[in-house]
Amino acid sequence: MSVQAWALSFRQPYAGLVLDGVKTLESRWRPVLAPLENQTLAVHIAVRDWEEAEDWKAVLRGPLGMNPVQIQALLDSGERFGRGVVAGLVDVGETRLCNATLQADEQQLLEQSAVLIGLQEKHLTHLSNPRWLKRPLKAQGGRDLWSVEIPAELLP
Repeated sequence: MSVQAWALSFRQPYAGLVLDGVKTLESRWRPVLAPLENQTLAVHIAVRDWEEAEDWKAVLRGPLGMNPVQIQALLDSGERFGRGVVAGLVDVGETRLCNATLQADEQQLLEQSAVLIGLQEKHLTHLSNPRWLKRPLKAQGGRDLWSVEIPAELLP
């Protein structure tokens, strides 16, 4: 017995941040997740890292107030299953386009939720109820959404 789900690849540390509940807002240049509103998404951990490391580090250190030890613990947690695997599930909420003209306080709240700066003109999707699989499922990622079959014994 298995479950069929849509999957999306996330680079690290974002995959781990999503599954650990720190990142609750996904940002993409296109509304990739809009068709999945009110559905469950499989989170695939890409092999490559997110290239703009200073963006997420600045948000974790600044608005989220984490110290280096807390940040390292969070990064270690996100690496528990390694790379190139489907590692968990998250529920997909509403997607909306981020205005170019945000108030500073609203912008900071969105950046905190996305663990990313510079969200104007991006499509923002709310993510909730993150859960790690019992064990990772080895899988090659895809470019946008792709389908994956998850054995029932791996479901949380």
